[in-house]
Amino acid sequence: MTPKRILMLGASGFLGGHLARQLSREGHFLRVATRRRDRAKQLLTLPTCEVIEADVHDPAQLAKLCRGQDTVMNLVGVLQGGRGEPYGAGFARAHVELPRKIAAAAQAAGMRRVIHVSALQAAAAAPSGYLRSKAAGEAVLREADLDLTVFRPSVIFGMGDQFLNVFSSLLAAAPFLPLACPAARFQPVWVEDVTACIDASLHQPESIGQTYELCGPHQYSLRELVDYVGMVTGQRRPILGLSDTLSYLQAWVMEFIPGAPLSRDSYDSMQVPSVCSTRCTLPTLPFGRRATPLEAIAPLYLSDAHRRARNDILRKKARR
Repeated sequence: MTPKRILMLGASGFLGGHLARQLSREGHFLRVATRRRDRAKQLLTLPTCEVIEADVHDPAQLAKLCRGQDTVMNLVGVLQGGRGEPYGAGFARAHVELPRKIAAAAQAAGMRRVIHVSALQAAAAAPSGYLRSKAAGEAVLREADLDLTVFRPSVIFGMGDQFLNVFSSLLAAAPFLPLACPAARFQPVWVEDVTACIDASLHQPESIGQTYELCGPHQYSLRELVDYVGMVTGQRRPILGLSDTLSYLQAWVMEFIPGAPLSRDSYDSMQVPSVCSTRCTLPTLPFGRRATPLEAIAPLYLSDAHRRARNDILRKKARR
């Protein structure tokens, strides 16, 4: 296997951190661009990783980052992008304008290989700005005539995720949980399965021009997932499933809370099931990988996180 020189955009996030570690283990040379170096401090110890402070939205800086690289991987994504038609300004900037700049910079640098992480159910007619903007970003890159591979994962779980861990924190903080969109459906996929598929695509010429859906082997309602988290962590709480109207109102109110896990746009996204299409053959993922069940992984980190949180609370009470 010939090591690749890979420019990674969005590598300071949950998926990006796991993917950078996977690629570094495989011997690839990584150039990670981040606005603030301290946001990618967990990558500084990787032996083949160079972390560079840069504004990837600046075309000149992006063009400089692309020089000398074989591949660019775009993992940039935002969940809060504002309201608007067909999508808010934040979604436009991160999901549409940035891919357009990436295409221009790659072409200027003579680099053809682009791997782009989108979202399951991305479509121009999707109910949310998030999903519509993700579809628009894919279209921009396809029109650029690059050697493009697109991955569309469902919600991703794993160590450090902002999905199951969020519900664990909410269950620990309240005697009961008012849950928006309790019937929303997901097909969670393990982060290590996602990174393995992305890594494998680097060495599979047939992946060029393809779009791959990435899902785990089982579908769940949101209520089932939250109840499962409670069972694993030993903090099961009554779940009050909200009606559509109350779910929307809760989402609207939470938009005023910085870092809140819910917004009206995410409410809109949950109106379409985040599950694989019928053409997706499960439990097999691309390149012959077998999808890992959530139940085989989640208890390993949820219970540990719960123990650490409980110990922190006890130390604070003891003023230690």
